Amino acid sequence: MSLSEVRIQTDDFDLSTEIARLRADHPQVGGVVSFVGTVRDLNEGAAVSAMELEHYPGMTEQSISDIVDHAKQRWPIFGALVIHRVGPLRPRDQIVLVAVTSAHRGEAFAASEFIIDYLKTAAPFWKKEQTPAGARWVDARVSDDQALNKWQ
Repeated sequence: MSLSEVRIQTDDFDLSTEIARLRADHPQVGGVVSFVGTVRDLNEGAAVSAMELEHYPGMTEQSISDIVDHAKQRWPIFGALVIHRVGPLRPRDQIVLVAVTSAHRGEAFAASEFIIDYLKTAAPFWKKEQTPAGARWVDARVSDDQALNKWQ
């Protein structure tokens, strides 16, 4: 695996396997930070029985790669892995993994948070939830935009 990898996939991922791959053959790594996002069973006051994620193939991967490149310009990180699932998902399913390696924890924490904040607002994904009232598209959240503002 290269020191940066972006994957969009329908299949689930195994956290320990992915972290081991990210760290393999890199003895300079002193810190690994990972974030796993999962499907919630409740959103905006409504029960969610399923979620469908769509993306724009090619554009989505490039957008996320650009986000990772920006993180590498801001912090001395060794590697970054972003896996984002698409397709039908259920509550408790894993949606996204962001993992970052660096010599020290501070850089890894900051870069990981930066990547997920930008991913939530800038990557071209569309989410549709199934609720008791029917299907609905999920709009961008004000809190995600506010989180992004701290990096500007």
